[in-house]
Amino acid sequence: MTHRISALISVFGVFAGVLLLVVAVLEYRSGASVLWLVCGAAAFLGAVYALVVDIRRLRTGPAA
Repeated sequence: MTHRISALISVFGVFAGVLLLVVAVLEYRSGASVLWLVCGAAAFLGAVYALVVDIRRLRTGPAA
């Protein structure tokens, strides 16, 4: 059950990462520093990585 909860939290993390990436792109296009874009992409990729790890943990079944 805890693996499912962790995967659900990771899904919300990916959603937040997408929102942050959208804000970063909009800020960059309006003239802000490129660091906005880098930080937004890093947050999004980190959230996607956490989701992939959680999904793999769900697919392998219960740990022995």
